[in-house]
Amino acid sequence: MRTAIYARVSTKDGRQDTENQLRQLRAFATTQDWAVVHEYVDRASGKRGDREQFQKMFGAASRREFDVLLFWSLDRLSREGTVETLNHLQRLTGYGVNYRSFTEQYLDSTGMFKEAVIGILAAVAKQERVRLSERTIAGLQRAKAQGRVGGRPKAEDAEPKLAARIGRLRSDGWSIRAIASDVGKSPNTIVRLLKAERVE
Repeated sequence: MRTAIYARVSTKDGRQDTENQLRQLRAFATTQDWAVVHEYVDRASGKRGDREQFQKMFGAASRREFDVLLFWSLDRLSREGTVETLNHLQRLTGYGVNYRSFTEQYLDSTGMFKEAVIGILAAVAKQERVRLSERTIAGLQRAKAQGRVGGRPKAEDAEPKLAARIGRLRSDGWSIRAIASDVGKSPNTIVRLLKAERVE
């Protein structure tokens, strides 16, 4: 089979090296009689999916330039979270490309249990999506109960306190610009809040 190797380390400053990964992955491919046709190496955080070589690898997979992707471990492939990581594996499957983790023998879509592996990972991804949705709904409900919208304090709740503080600073002789700098608002906002406080 034509094989692509993906290796990744988190730092760019040379303290970590992909050579250990690559050496063992190449040796493993040889034992399987797989021909290594591409090697993709990123020196970047696995928490982002826009890694240059990672994206190149998927582009090549979509064109079926290799039959199986070999990587050291799942966290070397991605650290974006359960759903995103499993989505990456499902994406490879959708392209007709198999995958194999060197250190996690159960993550192998090349063997006789291929369909079982794919089915289990799909079920895990689906369950995790449900959990994320439930957590999001629970968070929004909790925020609403606490008088917040979208998890943020309501503007009408925050402004009276801010206006009172601005009024005190102005009474102490602070300039509009100084107040704006202190509270992190624009001078126009300071003027508006001062006027609102006087009206009240």
